[in-house]
Amino acid sequence: MKNKNVLELYWRDTMKKIAIGKQSFEDIRKKDCFYIDKTDFIKDWWESADDVTLITRPRRFGKTLNMDMLKCFFSNQYEGRKELFEGLGIWKDEEYRKLQGTYPVIFLSFAGIKQTEYSKAVTMIKNEITDIYNKYDYIMKSDLYNNNEKIQFKSVCPDMSDEIAQKAINDLSNYLSRYYGKKVIIILDEYDTPMQEAYVNGYWDELVAFTRSLFNLTFKTNPYLERGIMTGITRVSKESIFSDLNNLVVITTTSNQYNTAFGFTEEEVFTALDEQGISDEKEKVKEWYDGFTFGDKKDIYNPWSIINFLDEKKYKLYWADSSSNALVNKLIRTAPGEIKEQMESLISGESIETYIDEQIVFEQLDLDENAIWSLLLASGYLKVEYVKSEDETGETLDFPIYSLRITNREVRSMFLKMFKGWFNRSLSAYNNFVKSLFNGDIESMNEYMNRVARGVISYFDTGKTPSDEEPERFYHGLVLGLMVDQVDNYILSSNRESGFGRYDIMLEPIDKNNEKLPGIVIEFKVFNQKKEDTLEETVKNALRQIDEKNYDAELIKRGVKEENIQHYGFAFRGKEVLIDGR
Repeated sequence: MKNKNVLELYWRDTMKKIAIGKQSFEDIRKKDCFYIDKTDFIKDWWESADDVTLITRPRRFGKTLNMDMLKCFFSNQYEGRKELFEGLGIWKDEEYRKLQGTYPVIFLSFAGIKQTEYSKAVTMIKNEITDIYNKYDYIMKSDLYNNNEKIQFKSVCPDMSDEIAQKAINDLSNYLSRYYGKKVIIILDEYDTPMQEAYVNGYWDELVAFTRSLFNLTFKTNPYLERGIMTGITRVSKESIFSDLNNLVVITTTSNQYNTAFGFTEEEVFTALDEQGISDEKEKVKEWYDGFTFGDKKDIYNPWSIINFLDEKKYKLYWADSSSNALVNKLIRTAPGEIKEQMESLISGESIETYIDEQIVFEQLDLDENAIWSLLLASGYLKVEYVKSEDETGETLDFPIYSLRITNREVRSMFLKMFKGWFNRSLSAYNNFVKSLFNGDIESMNEYMNRVARGVISYFDTGKTPSDEEPERFYHGLVLGLMVDQVDNYILSSNRESGFGRYDIMLEPIDKNNEKLPGIVIEFKVFNQKKEDTLEETVKNALRQIDEKNYDAELIKRGVKEENIQHYGFAFRGKEVLIDGR
């Protein structure tokens, strides 16, 4: 007992302070906060000698902190600040000690530009540029610049024209390069945040036009640029905003380069758990927060979740709940039935195989299912298990096939929470429907399901196709909602082979001996006025199909008693639903 107390005192004395949400490298180092050394990234990036680098990583993976670290290392505003890097990997190299604090650096962040309108977004970008100019206004006291240049400098303000704003960073590069006698390093953090907001809020084309010119003048036709680096979550298609940047090197989540620079490796996480005196939590921490893969490096952990866990010592949705996930929610909710079916497979712990295009074309997200999987992969919600580049005969595939799986328990829990949220508008009716389903109360099922349908069916619309025309958007959403509620009691599957056909939903009780948990087969049918006169006829056809196709076969094969299997037919006509069963 005495030894245990001594150990606890030691841990308290030696543990670094956990700084939640701190993205200032200078503050972390000055206050001696918990920090995992990522300074090798400085050397790796510099020695790559790439003109302009774009690195994509999921949100809260240390992008901003690493960019701030680059600023502190290279910027002449931090000249002589060796205390920030002493004791870290980069400081062991004498050549890099000489390099620290020797370049003019322009640092921009688009992380806070989350506006619902184009004009407001552009104003925010202009404010960001104006703030940078204000930091360097002292250079205009020099006689290096003529009157026209000084007038241009003063013209940079929040209400400047688009043309002045687009060229402003190029002009500032010129001024700084002449003042300090060195070309500039330009750092742009979270370049794609405004782009995602533009897509969600309907001003994509306008922002693309503005941004394309800004990026071209900043990173391409800029003779005063030494190096440039950008970070973001997604690789927006080159045709959208990078069409002129043939000097751009792109590092995505499937690239091997910098694969340990963002995020924590398992060794780093386990060492931190040891230092915090919670070594016995390693296995569970791995289950919850491991699973990210960058290039061929597996077992990468999300820093935000780990830092919060080290602080609170509780298993929660730290990373998953740190954003609204609005774009992902919208894309899955309004996706066709096939996408939802694949989500059902993923939630059940299975993998899916698909083609991935890492150049995200936002305009195609509503049309191309592969674009959705590409976004989910880039955003960290899915991980790559393996890549298949050849077919069974050994022939090279035109496009590699990626095997994808949900990243970890935290992400799976986020999806379950998201699906449950779809029915918040009619939550009481939805909950009552679920109870009625398992009680076999068909009359109540009809009452409550019609309330649910009236309340939320249009919520699954794409905006282009109403759900009453493609009701599978709704009822496959219903399946995902059922999976949330019954994940502890049932194995749910949908539209799978069984007997002589395909069923729409099958609920297999985990406990086969519990008679209160029946096996359930549900067949969905959409009213077809060419084949049926009434909704009653539609529902009878649904029940008949269950019998004719022998959908019970799979449940019986898995140990469910035949007498404990329930059949339900769901007939849809617009927002009207009729349910019958036996």
